[in-house]
Amino acid sequence: MRSSAADHITFPINFSPEKVQGCALHEGDWGTEGSVICWDYVHDGKAKVVKEIVEAIDEQNHSVTFKVVAGDLMEEYKSFKAVLQATPKSEGSVVHWTLEYEKLSADVPEPNTSLQFVLDLSKDIGSHLSQ
Repeated sequence: MRSSAADHITFPINFSPEKVQGCALHEGDWGTEGSVICWDYVHDGKAKVVKEIVEAIDEQNHSVTFKVVAGDLMEEYKSFKAVLQATPKSEGSVVHWTLEYEKLSADVPEPNTSLQFVLDLSKDIGSHLSQ
């Protein structure tokens, strides 16, 4: 049986299947620092893959830091991290994403579409959770 942490990490598959097609744990345990997760997703109309390490979980600040270690993003970026922070409110939470990255060259675009992707995914999840 999966833990509730696994449900929280993989639930975008259920709520946004047009964006996220798969999620697999490659190393470690669900919901723990150091675990390695591989995602299959569609971004800008193309099937893509990302492999990431859960670098940090900060329970006090309600944040998780993901460090990309392989996949399509690494074709354009030397390093790429995504920090997800959920700030509890009286009803629900406010989600804040921060992308930290280093481009491989000056020709690489800013990751605006990646930011829009995670924002749209967050909205999809929020609409399902509020039903």
